Amino acid sequence: MLLLLFVDVSSVGASPSSTSLTSCELKVDEDVQVSRKAMEASTSKSSSAQYNGLRVAVLISGSGSNLQALIDAQIPVTYVLSNRKAAYGLERAAKASIPTEIFSLVAHQKAHPGETRQHYDILLASKVLSSKPDLVVLAGFMHILSENFLDPFTKASVRILNLHPALPGQFDGANAIQRAWDAFQEGKIEKTGVMVHEVVKEVDRGQPIVVREIECRKGESVEELGNRMHEVEHEIIVEATRKELDQLRQNRSQA
Repeated sequence: MLLLLFVDVSSVGASPSSTSLTSCELKVDEDVQVSRKAMEASTSKSSSAQYNGLRVAVLISGSGSNLQALIDAQIPVTYVLSNRKAAYGLERAAKASIPTEIFSLVAHQKAHPGETRQHYDILLASKVLSSKPDLVVLAGFMHILSENFLDPFTKASVRILNLHPALPGQFDGANAIQRAWDAFQEGKIEKTGVMVHEVVKEVDRGQPIVVREIECRKGESVEELGNRMHEVEHEIIVEATRKELDQLRQNRSQA
């Protein structure tokens, strides 16, 4: 049984912009933002031993702060793929002695003129599956996945989860943090939140797995709101991943 966990980190403003910072800037800023609670959730290195034999692959595009939260929590990450060569998350993985791979849509299309995003997604799914993961985490992977990527996992009875910075049904899609901040300024909402949900073909409409509400604060900038939300993201990505690994382990024991 394979599981896929999608993590969507819509940034403050526009979702791809968070990956436009330099590696050094991301390192300083995102290392600070990896929640202390997420690290405390890793009670000891024995937590990785309880998942002995399970393999987790993580796909990234940028700084990899959610990847770092998983590493700090002793999640058994065995493979990291990035679609951007300059992603600082690759360095995080290397420091943890985790094998990495780069597979860029732009580079692929340059090398193979005429190849579409759909062709890329088919190859991407093949690469992920060939790493033999028991669970796959898309941690800030800035690429909209087509059915050509999703279908192979559906056929393999793969569960797909996504982390999204909004409450269920509130702000689907990109720029969720900015949209929540704007709505609060207009008096339309009093709180926002983050969730991990099952991925379906309709964007951000799958069954919620973990949900955390976050109160909006008067006088707070969108950047400050975003920082608080990212801290919670680091917590619930660990919580949701452990929940999925526990379920997978239980299923194996009953087989």
